[in-house]
Amino acid sequence: MCRNIKTLFNFDPPATDEEIQAASLQYVRKLSGFQSPSKANEEAFNQAIAEVAAASKKLLDSLVTNSSPRDREIEAQKAKERSAKRFGTAEA
Repeated sequence: MCRNIKTLFNFDPPATDEEIQAASLQYVRKLSGFQSPSKANEEAFNQAIAEVAAASKKLLDSLVTNSSPRDREIEAQKAKERSAKRFGTAEA
């Protein structure tokens, strides 16, 4: 799956509509193989993004968990550390 699509569930603050839209765009791009569609495919491409976003929002709104919400800043720092370890880069 596309590495650019991030987990959106169980964060404080909750995922925004813009984040859901961005994840939907990435998913449709990956699935279709288009960075941006031709004029002939633009309507279908945009419709697919809207439908995926709606389904994603419905899913996120219906999920439940007993664990406490994750902090976005802490998760971002953990991701930076994993990346530095994986690629051997260090922050200056």
